[in-house]
Amino acid sequence: MSAPSFSLVGLGPIINRWKYLVAGAVALAAVVSIVVALLLPNVYRSTAIFIPTNPQTADPDRLLEENAQLRNKLELSGRAEDLDRVITIGESQPVAELIIKKFDLYRHYEAGAPGDDKTDNFVLKEFSDNLSIVHNERDAIELTFMDKDKKLAAQVANALVEAIDSVNQQLTLENRRKVVDLYRQRYDYLSTSFERSRRELVGARNRYGIFGLEMQGRYLAKQLIETESALRKAEGGGGDVAGLRRALRGLTRADGGNLINLESYVRGTDSLSMFTTRVTDLQTRLIAARSAYETAELSLRGHLSSIYVVQKAYPATKKIKPVRWLIVVGSVVLTFVLSVMFIALLELYRRNRPSAARPA
Repeated sequence: MSAPSFSLVGLGPIINRWKYLVAGAVALAAVVSIVVALLLPNVYRSTAIFIPTNPQTADPDRLLEENAQLRNKLELSGRAEDLDRVITIGESQPVAELIIKKFDLYRHYEAGAPGDDKTDNFVLKEFSDNLSIVHNERDAIELTFMDKDKKLAAQVANALVEAIDSVNQQLTLENRRKVVDLYRQRYDYLSTSFERSRRELVGARNRYGIFGLEMQGRYLAKQLIETESALRKAEGGGGDVAGLRRALRGLTRADGGNLINLESYVRGTDSLSMFTTRVTDLQTRLIAARSAYETAELSLRGHLSSIYVVQKAYPATKKIKPVRWLIVVGSVVLTFVLSVMFIALLELYRRNRPSAARPA
């Protein structure tokens, strides 16, 4: 005699026979799941959105380009390398340890005192599980942090953005310092050269008795013409010829006794022209170098942000989990299914047992 068959159609009578047991299991599951769901803490999620800037646009040499517009100094960047760099920084362990220490997450996660490998790994894992940094479809970075404390979640998210910005700036800070140092060296060199050339110009003026090329040239020409004309008249009319000759000699010869004379003027004209041109050029370059150095130093001290924050993280007004009704419904359904499977297997075992025990 063949063993009786078993099908799903026969589940109805089976469930009916075991209805009190199934109902009890389902009721117990409902009560337990409700209690567990009510005991679970609410978890809130805060999200900050930002766009990385191109770090090259914050370099002092780029900031000092002539006719540079402010809008060109901080270029928003959607480059893959900038996005990947920011995400890598945000997910790095040094940044995580910085935030964990800042907000004392060892105590918040009730993990115990830091220093133990197991405790440290637990806190790092808990922190990493609650953190999410993704590149969205609009080429922006969404940084999300979840926690039972909605205010703490927002504070951690904003602190993470600041930490990412700080580390991102540090990547180019050393090069920017070198650029500023080059500007300082250039300014010091031009300052020294200008002072040396200025002293040489003053010395040449004192040596040749020239204090204004154009004005002094007009003065000498006028005096020479007038003195020579008076000498010619004196020679023809019996005037003070000797006195006029001495005056003319004083105007034309360096040893004539006049500080301003034609011989010194002619000898010093080329030197003074060269020194004056040199000093004027150095003065212009020195002013430009000082302005460039001050601007570069200010940009370095100003810590220009390497990211543009589109949205700061704010405390959430709605929990993200747990979904309590889903926990209760899922528990009840799962308990009902497992109960039915159990009694079905039990009935199948009972039906096959007599035939299996019957001798051949």
